[in-house]
Amino acid sequence: MDPEASKAFHETREISEEPHQEGGGLLKPMIFGGLDGILTSFAIVAGAAGGHLSTGVVLILGFSNIFADALSMGVGEFLSSKAENEWILSERRREAWEMENYPEGEIKEMVDIYVSRGMEQQDAELVIKTMAKYEDFFVDVMMTQELELQVPDDDHVKESMREGVIMFCSFAFFGALPLIGYVIFPILFPTMDDDALFWSACIVTAVVLFMLGSVKSMFCSMNWFVSGSETLLLGGACATLAYTIGQFLDGLGVGDA
Repeated sequence: MDPEASKAFHETREISEEPHQEGGGLLKPMIFGGLDGILTSFAIVAGAAGGHLSTGVVLILGFSNIFADALSMGVGEFLSSKAENEWILSERRREAWEMENYPEGEIKEMVDIYVSRGMEQQDAELVIKTMAKYEDFFVDVMMTQELELQVPDDDHVKESMREGVIMFCSFAFFGALPLIGYVIFPILFPTMDDDALFWSACIVTAVVLFMLGSVKSMFCSMNWFVSGSETLLLGGACATLAYTIGQFLDGLGVGDA
């Protein structure tokens, strides 16, 4: 951060020109979908390897599960986002009704909030009463300051649908990566055995997990290497658990049943 550069920019900029990172709202479905997809897929691969299941079984279980889960996650993201936005809009309608029917009470609530955050009573009253002259604007301020809710845009349904599509695509794409090696590598290297295929899937998964964690750091204050390493370690723990359970069940003879 350069204070002088920021000051110079603010002195010369036009309204709404201040640069900020965009796309953060879609980061959650992209990262969450990708991580969930690749971990789900690799958990199947690791469990199957631990249970000494054949490559064909891994592919059938893997691809069928990935695309079914991707659709489920995408629909769930759309419905949950849409429901949350509709609830927030219903709260805004309630606040608007209260402002219309009892503005004194709403103004007093906001004054109390500003005073509790360190503003003098007189200054708080001046600020709140000035904002209250602009009813729609003031209702949005109440939503943010009083209820700590961000009012969605008018096209929130379209935005929710886009989040669902991104969740589906991210889950399916990243989830397919550990399985693609089971399709491509036997063609390129016919002599590869099941153990070699499993280790190739481990390498692909580790690289992708680290990359996803590094990308996540672009939207937060964490160092890219630390973020990537954290994601890799957590993913490795999930895979280790799946492999251990697969080995345990194989030892009980479940795979022979």
